[in-house]
Amino acid sequence: MTEVKWHEFASAQPLAEALAETVANRLREAIEARGLAVIAVSGGSTPPPFFNALSRKELDWAKVTVTLVDERFVPPSSERSNARLVAHHLLQNEAAKADFVPLYRECDEARDAAAQASAAMESISAIDVVVLGMGTDKHTASFFPDAGNIREILEQDDGDSVLCVEAPSAGEPRLTLSVPRVIGAPFVALHIEGIDKKDAFNDAIAQQEGTLSPIRAVTERLGKALHVYWAPKQDKTP
Repeated sequence: MTEVKWHEFASAQPLAEALAETVANRLREAIEARGLAVIAVSGGSTPPPFFNALSRKELDWAKVTVTLVDERFVPPSSERSNARLVAHHLLQNEAAKADFVPLYRECDEARDAAAQASAAMESISAIDVVVLGMGTDKHTASFFPDAGNIREILEQDDGDSVLCVEAPSAGEPRLTLSVPRVIGAPFVALHIEGIDKKDAFNDAIAQQEGTLSPIRAVTERLGKALHVYWAPKQDKTP
């Protein structure tokens, strides 16, 4: 099993500041090494304080590309859009200079949107930082346990960089980076808050090897330390 490194904080805001500082340093290192940096972030109610803190970090944001770990098949005008969340909280302040590559594409079918997003992702040779979230059902990215093709998704070794996922618990169809794209990043963090999320993660890791739990499957395949940033409760979003 991949090593899990815990970073525990009293509440959401110090967690957000620490994660933002670590991520900013990783992006600086990537820019210094290859002249650019790429970060993939997740949506939900947990990331905004982290996004706000990261957006104020001083680095060469013009050389940074931001993309998403996953996205709902909804336009950026929707309040459920992760692209909208990133635009409002991350692509601000210093980070307003960053480039953004969305996953959503205006198509009739989510599968067509995934294909277009996958083609666009081919221009991104490598992702330097991935920040994951996790639900109490142990899904991460849009790898939902009740998706009909979840085993195929979790075992994928190559192929499209962006996949379409349909699962009853997900509501609308989702677009998600593939497992190889997620685990290929040199630095992968899991950002979670609340006792229920900590218990869910620990339960997943304690499960028998090969158990079909998305967060465990991703952790097993990571091949490097997974950095878990956790706080017991959420502060109010600034």
